[in-house]
Amino acid sequence: MNQWKERIMHVVFLVFACASICAVILICLFLFANGVPAIGKIGVLDFLFGTTWRPGNDIYGIFPMIIGSIYVTAGAIVFGVPIGLLTAVFLARFCPKWLYKVLKPAVNLLAGIPSIVYGFFGLVVIVPAFQELFGTNGKGVLTASVLLGIMILPTIISVAESSIRAVPESYYEGSLALGATRERSMFRAVLPAAKSGIMSGIILGIGRAIGETMAVCMIAGNQPVIPGSVLEGVRTLTANIVIELGYAQGLHREALIATGVVLFVFILIINLLFSIMKRRKSA
Repeated sequence: MNQWKERIMHVVFLVFACASICAVILICLFLFANGVPAIGKIGVLDFLFGTTWRPGNDIYGIFPMIIGSIYVTAGAIVFGVPIGLLTAVFLARFCPKWLYKVLKPAVNLLAGIPSIVYGFFGLVVIVPAFQELFGTNGKGVLTASVLLGIMILPTIISVAESSIRAVPESYYEGSLALGATRERSMFRAVLPAAKSGIMSGIILGIGRAIGETMAVCMIAGNQPVIPGSVLEGVRTLTANIVIELGYAQGLHREALIATGVVLFVFILIINLLFSIMKRRKSA
């Protein structure tokens, strides 16, 4: 009876694993089957490096959106990674137990807040604050970067904290025994040992930032031009899709699906680079 149960569960696990793989394959086939022909019609160089997006004139250049996605994601990394990493260090080593019981659920709660709520927060809090500080309309690269930096915090904090706690206690104690301070032991002994897990958290945060849509739509300005400064409006690849897909037809719709292909390739390249870095470091 136990053998039959094990075989049945083995089949169940195999079916669900195959279903997950098939879902990814179907998504890839849909994107490339509908997006690649559009890139061919428009022209690879015109599509990727064109600076004008005018669907009414059948002009589809997504270079401003590519730059916008890179700017916003880079800004989110600058704001989110240091805060997330230092928060993880505090929670893992220096946080009192009574305070940990409050902070940890609060971090988990941040992960469960819908992106539309984050966007509304940015619209009514961050945008007016930047209007007062810089004298602009408040919507731009900097605003979106700050908000995305907040949104990626739960991912980075949770993964980094788990990685730090997974490091053997002997690393920390051995560094203290050699005369290092608690802070130096953490940053010189524990964090290097946990760098693989920390990098995983950062990569997941980058994926969240580059794929975010609704929150960015609400506060980024949605201007399909290359921004001249961090205070100017910008449109990301995801925002470009969600804004126009509802009414797009023909080549316009295919161009938006091709934009999704470019976004998919971006995320794939990021994951591949991370895998290569891990292999080189482990070697």
